[in-house]
Amino acid sequence: MSAATGMERPRIVIAGGGLAGLSLALALKKALGDGIGVVMCDPALKRDPHGDKRSYAIAAAARRMLTALGTWNQVADRAQPILDMVITDSRLQDPVRPTFLTFAGDVDGHEPFAHMITAGDLTAALLEACREVGIDLRAEGVKGFALHGAHTEVSLTNGDSLRASLLVAADGARSRLREQAGIGWISWPYHQSGIVATIAHERDHEGRAVEHFLPSGPFAILPLKAEPQADGSLRHRSSIVWTERAENVPALLDSPPDDLLAELERRFGLQLGRLAFETRPQAFPLSFGVARSFVGERLALLGDAAHVIHPIAGQGLNLGLHDAAVLAEIVTDALRLGMDPGAADVLDQYERARRADITAMGLMTDGLNRLFSNDILPVRLIRDLGLGLVDRMPGLKRFFIREAAGLRGGEAPRLLRGETL
Repeated sequence: MSAATGMERPRIVIAGGGLAGLSLALALKKALGDGIGVVMCDPALKRDPHGDKRSYAIAAAARRMLTALGTWNQVADRAQPILDMVITDSRLQDPVRPTFLTFAGDVDGHEPFAHMITAGDLTAALLEACREVGIDLRAEGVKGFALHGAHTEVSLTNGDSLRASLLVAADGARSRLREQAGIGWISWPYHQSGIVATIAHERDHEGRAVEHFLPSGPFAILPLKAEPQADGSLRHRSSIVWTERAENVPALLDSPPDDLLAELERRFGLQLGRLAFETRPQAFPLSFGVARSFVGERLALLGDAAHVIHPIAGQGLNLGLHDAAVLAEIVTDALRLGMDPGAADVLDQYERARRADITAMGLMTDGLNRLFSNDILPVRLIRDLGLGLVDRMPGLKRFFIREAAGLRGGEAPRLLRGETL
């Protein structure tokens, strides 16, 4: 079937302006130029992206993709490489937290396996790149869609409608478009919440990431770029992802600031000196979720609309960027062959390419959380023995670090290898 059936030029509409959706839009437009129309719809496009102070770990494969798209060089000076990683396993009251596992922070001997960067900086760079290549950015939500054979009619919240060859739902874990398409959602809660904040501290973290496994859940300290402070206040910064039992979170966040800081210090430790909250802590309920299908009729799910995993391995965003790399390659190749980018056989390629990887990562993070979020003595002894054995096996450590970097086995999509489409 021709890509142009019933249309002068194929158009892709992306509902959701997060990092995965922006990366997909940019990849398609840079690859196909005037041969494709790309429209991104999200009410959040009205806001200044720099207001988003959340921090993300960008794995090496995703960084290669952003480099190929020409955006990484815009943010590289604000990105902090993770130079090494330490894993501990202890109770909160233990006076000493022994290190069971350490990882060097590079892959292939020279490339950091991940960088930390704020969402606002990366979003702003992607938005600017999207504007430069002529992507139609609309600060409107997608209300729904109606199928009409060789195209789908996409209705916006302002009353406009867009005719599209393919609609991409990148509208989050509670995707309305996934629900409208009748795609099922398999999920379960973890009865945990993730508390996130940026912490200022006295001493340099030296690029080290730390994961404390505690009975209530993992407590991760992730290094951020230092910021000069003219007033002499704390200049070194880290991001925390503090996993806590859901029933404890309201009391924690409602406690007086000094009490909350004391609870932070019990988990963070004093190795980096004096601490302070740079951003207000925010809590998010944690759950597992995966769509029964990643595609529908002229519809593809992207990022959290397709899958949600536990943040224990910091892979949520990287899975979404992997989605974008795969879908961009499949759609680009289809259009260059004169095929319809929304046809079932094209979208089936996306389903097959992503299902195994997402299932494996979801099961791994689910299993790790269940294994480490408890205080059962025999289980603790077995897992600590396992961590110690891994620490003594260089080959296995290299395998795990490549997994964390997104450089998994099999043929990676071209963008994740740092190649253009």
